[in-house]
Amino acid sequence: MTLVKFNPEKRNGSLLPGFNDVFDSIFNDTFFNDRLVTRVPAVNISETENNYHVELAAPGLKKEDFKLNLERNQLSISVEQNANHEDNQKNYSKREYSYSSFVRSFTLPESADDSKIDATYTDGILRIDIAKREEAKALRKQIEIK
Repeated sequence: MTLVKFNPEKRNGSLLPGFNDVFDSIFNDTFFNDRLVTRVPAVNISETENNYHVELAAPGLKKEDFKLNLERNQLSISVEQNANHEDNQKNYSKREYSYSSFVRSFTLPESADDSKIDATYTDGILRIDIAKREEAKALRKQIEIK
């Protein structure tokens, strides 16, 4: 029986190093990387005594880019952004148009008051406050120990 040493540093972890180099050069191109990365912003959802809070991290946008819709207890947050920058100098060697969009949808609980929803966008974070119905608010009372 013959033992063969395998040196992953020398072969870049593959049996056919030249073959993988071709794929590395293709998939490391910015054209593919920009399109393979999902661009859905992260969301934090919290609850206080009187409200539900939704915070969506979306830096680089304007408040006009957002569309908030409420339909049948379904809150949808969508953005459609098309960046066509006019450039009169045609000396660039590579230029790609940028177009991005996303939709995040959330089902509101029955205790949410859909008539009292406020949204603000500051410092790259969209904050949505959804009021709770009066009957859903937690009642606090002191219980006497006997």
